[in-house]
Order: sequence, then structure tokens, then C-alpha cells
Amino acid sequence: MPHIKIARKSTATDMTPFVDIAFLILSFFIMATKFKPAEPVPVVTPNSVSSKILKEENALLITFDKDSRVFVNVNAKKDPEKLTEVIQGLNTTRNLGLTPAEIENFKNSPIIGVPLAKLKGLLDIPAADQGKVKQEGIPVLDTLNNELVWWVSETKKAFAGEKLLYIIKGDNNAKYPTFEGVINAMRKNDEFKYNLITSQEGPPEGTELYKERMSK
Repeated sequence: MPHIKIARKSTATDMTPFVDIAFLILSFFIMATKFKPAEPVPVVTPNSVSSKILKEENALLITFDKDSRVFVNVNAKKDPEKLTEVIQGLNTTRNLGLTPAEIENFKNSPIIGVPLAKLKGLLDIPAADQGKVKQEGIPVLDTLNNELVWWVSETKKAFAGEKLLYIIKGDNNAKYPTFEGVINAMRKNDEFKYNLITSQEGPPEGTELYKERMSK
């Protein structure tokens, strides 16, 4: 009985369409992804266990680095004109002599860490280039000339009647007198509630917070 030969067909698969789809997906994620910008001041925060995650709201962020230099940044994304009120208040009360262009430049400055006497010079530099300038920090150690007091005061006035968070972010290697100077500036403005930014670590096993997180 004659044998019937079955024609063999090639099992090769054209991968070109799959490669095209992969590159399209990759291109989409590259274009759509927002990368976290580099921090203006590198800070290594201490660790802590906390169940509270800060939301992005109106806030005055006070940062001090490992060299104990103090910086401020005002977050007013809901109403950017509040930034104008802050800097105009400082310009008036401290006689800084800022020009309209320098006041406008403040709204784009990533972070401020200079004495008030040198603020005009910093704001004369384009915001994009301010990161190249080594800022010496806002003076806080002298109780008679704690300039952070004025930053807190004018920010408080600008956000009067609205919720404002005071956030402190300090480097783990910073010296205690700097932290004390920051707290004194808050006290002089009758502000006793603030949030400390720390690096998150897991809660101890067996605690209520540990059980809560494990159940999610």
C-alpha cells in the first residue's frame, strides 16, 4: 500500500509586528513618564515608623543639610500668587529693594538659602542657574538675628485663613543648634505644630501598625 507524504510547512513566525508593538509601547512610556526631579539640596533624613503620608498642599518646607545650612521653599501650587505676597512682604518689611523682575523670578526659584542681604543678588540670577550657586544658608543660630523668623512670618501672612503645613526636613548629620534655631523661628511666630520628614521603615512585628499594613 503506497505511503502518503504529508507536506511539511514552515514553523517560522514573523516577529516583525511584535517588535513594532514593543517599540511603540516603550516609546509611549518614555514620553508619558514623569521623572522625579533632582532635589536642590541632598539630605539624608533619619528613619522612623509612621502611618502618615504627607499630601501635597500649601506648605513651607524648611530644609537643613549635613553642613547645617538652612533653606526654604514655599509650595503654593493652588494659588501661585501667594508666592508674590510672600516675597513682596519681605521686600517691604526688610527693605530689600527687589525689582519687579526679581520678585517674579522668586516664583520660579527651586530653593532659597541665603541671608536676606544677599537675596537680591540671588534673584538677579535666572532660576535655572541658581542651582549652580553655592548658597551659605539662612542665618538661624543668632537668636537676635534669626532670619528664618521673617520667612515664617511673611508666609504665615500670605496664607492667612488657609491651611498651611510647616514641614521640616533635616539631614541626619546636621548639628542640633541648627534644628533648635529652626524651632525657635517657629515659636516666635506662635507656630508649634510642624511635620518632620523622615525615611520610612517597616513597623516592628506584632504592633498594630504592622498588622494593619500586612492586612492590606
